[in-house]
Amino acid sequence: MDRALAILYEDNHLLAVNKPAGLPTMGALPQAPSLLALAKKYIKQRYNKPGNVYLGVMSRLDAPVTGVVLLARNSKAARRLTEQFRTRSVQKTYWAMVEGPIRPAAGTLTDWLLRDKRHRRVCVAGPGAAGAQQAELSYRRICLLEGNSLLEITLHTGRKHQIRVQLAHRGHPIVGDVKYGSTRRFPAGIALHARQITLLHPVRREQLTIVADLPPYWRLPDVAAGQG
Repeated sequence: MDRALAILYEDNHLLAVNKPAGLPTMGALPQAPSLLALAKKYIKQRYNKPGNVYLGVMSRLDAPVTGVVLLARNSKAARRLTEQFRTRSVQKTYWAMVEGPIRPAAGTLTDWLLRDKRHRRVCVAGPGAAGAQQAELSYRRICLLEGNSLLEITLHTGRKHQIRVQLAHRGHPIVGDVKYGSTRRFPAGIALHARQITLLHPVRREQLTIVADLPPYWRLPDVAAGQG
């Protein structure tokens, strides 16, 4: 059964969608189910486009993560957005529910991360480790909920599994993230959501902010749901 795309923003140059949990951004095989395949099908049908549809993935999320995924609808937009990501002028904000009352309530985390391809994981390594990359994020605690901390996170680098690894390394795995040590269940995927992305429109050069609503199964009280 086809899934309906939740469109957040669309024009001749960009397409932004709210990715559901469990759907890879890009499939390992061209015909495998993925957000990219669904988006191409949507564009092809909506605009009656013949042949192949071009879409460039500008922001990628792990399969269990929800939220904003940004796609470029032409190569010019893709080139200009790639440069914005390279110079770190794009601001990406996430929400995460992590186990335990994180302290301090706000801070910046810096680590060196190393990919373990054999076990398909990422681990924290020393700064001198071969192949390790520096990872940095800032967080603030929005509130405490049933022994968990709801965090707003701003990424300063874009490493694979970065948020998941850096928080788990400090004893606060994301709820539902069994891969990185969570012992608490979550209704779908893990409690990590790409809440907002802010960038310059690649053609109009105006600041553009795209916000993705949380899935309803997060069940946050008003004090949290009204944030951002």
